[in-house]
Amino acid sequence: MSQTPRKILFLLFIVCSFTVVFAQNQKKTLTFVSHTTIDADDFLGYDSFGYSYHIKNNVFRKTKGNEFFEYKNVSLGKITKTDILNPLKIVLFYEDFNSVILLDNQLNKITEINFSQNNVPIVVTAIGMSTQNQLWVYNSLNQQISLFDYLKNEYKTVSTPLTDNIKFYQTDFNTFYWIDEKNNWFSCDIFGKTTELGKVPDLDKIEILSPKQYIYSKANLLFFKDIHNDGSESVYEIELPEKSLNKFYCKDQILSIFTPKEITNYKIVIP
Repeated sequence: MSQTPRKILFLLFIVCSFTVVFAQNQKKTLTFVSHTTIDADDFLGYDSFGYSYHIKNNVFRKTKGNEFFEYKNVSLGKITKTDILNPLKIVLFYEDFNSVILLDNQLNKITEINFSQNNVPIVVTAIGMSTQNQLWVYNSLNQQISLFDYLKNEYKTVSTPLTDNIKFYQTDFNTFYWIDEKNNWFSCDIFGKTTELGKVPDLDKIEILSPKQYIYSKANLLFFKDIHNDGSESVYEIELPEKSLNKFYCKDQILSIFTPKEITNYKIVIP
């Protein structure tokens, strides 16, 4: 190879490396919106009507101004997971008893599902609200993602068996996202189409915004990652005035930071 092509390759390498480093060193600033004091063990987020949800002493709570609702079920043990995607059908998952409670918008019980009593053997380790009276269900017995119609009591497997254990998952009406123990990121839609979305960095917590964007925390720092259509990536550190954060939640470009005593909301610009 002549000297000129070598120099061109070297310059391209330098330019590409600089682009990646530059993107990763960029900062994303926030605009303060509001903050409120809170007495909670876990903050769960807001719904589209502006109600906030949290858990205190294993009691599920919903608040807005002077409005206050709560639900507790001592017989089912600890609340493992919640889904407030549909505020008219809220999902509470009690993994120790392989059961789910569905609540209405005033936290009255709509129905209780005990998967141990189902005709098909199901041991649930991941769950979320889907479409048309269905729940996303990950059955650890066959390691497959399924849809469960809680009105018809019908169970339908949609994915092939997963090869690695789920480390993190998140659902919306049409998609089941998960990250495995090797930090591989996947999605499965309601028709069973599974897509490999890439690899995520080593992280503590994550909030998936889309198949190409997510916010994650590591060592008390917060980052936003944007995967471009050409396959390149940009990583931005989110500048936070808080010195510590228990949890973060992002909805409609409002980033909520939960600390032991308060929730602070910021406007974040996400392209």
